[in-house]
Amino acid sequence: MQKEIDLFISYLHNVKKTSENTAMSYKRDLKKLDAYMTASGKTDVRDVTFEDLQNYVKYMTEENFKPATISRCIASAKAWYHFMYSENLVDEDISIGLRAPKIEKKAPEILTLKQVNSLLEQPSGDSPKEKRDKAMLELLYATGIRVSELISLKLADVNLQACYLLCRDAHKERMIPFGQKAKNALMVYLNESREVMVADKSCDYLFVNCSGIEMSRQGFWKLIKYYTKKAGIDMDITPHTLRHSFAAHLVENGADLKSVQEMLGHSDIATTQIYANINHNHLREVYAKAHTRG
Repeated sequence: MQKEIDLFISYLHNVKKTSENTAMSYKRDLKKLDAYMTASGKTDVRDVTFEDLQNYVKYMTEENFKPATISRCIASAKAWYHFMYSENLVDEDISIGLRAPKIEKKAPEILTLKQVNSLLEQPSGDSPKEKRDKAMLELLYATGIRVSELISLKLADVNLQACYLLCRDAHKERMIPFGQKAKNALMVYLNESREVMVADKSCDYLFVNCSGIEMSRQGFWKLIKYYTKKAGIDMDITPHTLRHSFAAHLVENGADLKSVQEMLGHSDIATTQIYANINHNHLREVYAKAHTRG
């Protein structure tokens, strides 16, 4: 099956222009499927039946895989089979009837304004690295962009005078405003640190690592974990926590969902609705605690 998996990954790269992270996620999921089928005596993709796929889903369930993981693996298998069927590598798409388990949507963890301020205040030194870290954290919370979008920003994507940045993904681009604090942190970084840090003067990435080259997702994750601990925040904060907090705080302070949707780059406003629900739940808690007949 490895041949068919490699063809699919090549298709994702060359035709669909899928990001490296997404392609690798598909590859990991399909290697798990391949390993299961091989252990079951099915080494040729044409020998795999719908029942075999159902048994694989049952196996993952019995092994206590998380519902989200099972759903992703099923989605990967479906995309793979759709590709193979369209390329005449299999006679039929046997994945059509596969059903993903229902996933209970949990409300995202949100930082309080006090926690956000504490986190953003941690990089306060005069070193080029801390000035960069300060700019990255301020910009992340000010715009709600994803960490992959943050580390992919180019110098030309940021308009300091108008206080907005241009954010691109595989399908569209969007303009996102940011405030004075993020602007100030960016100006300090650009005027005092970036030129010292960058290895190749022709590099056009906005943020570089301590080796002077493009930052990695893992590098930024380590950075945010370090400052979370330094701030004394007892939460497992990820870059996405700041994205959730950005959206929830906007909605809490009266921003309309449509505007928040556009800034986050959500294709469906139903995804953005969760932040309104968080706000409603917060109001109910306040009412219950404060009202004399709550």
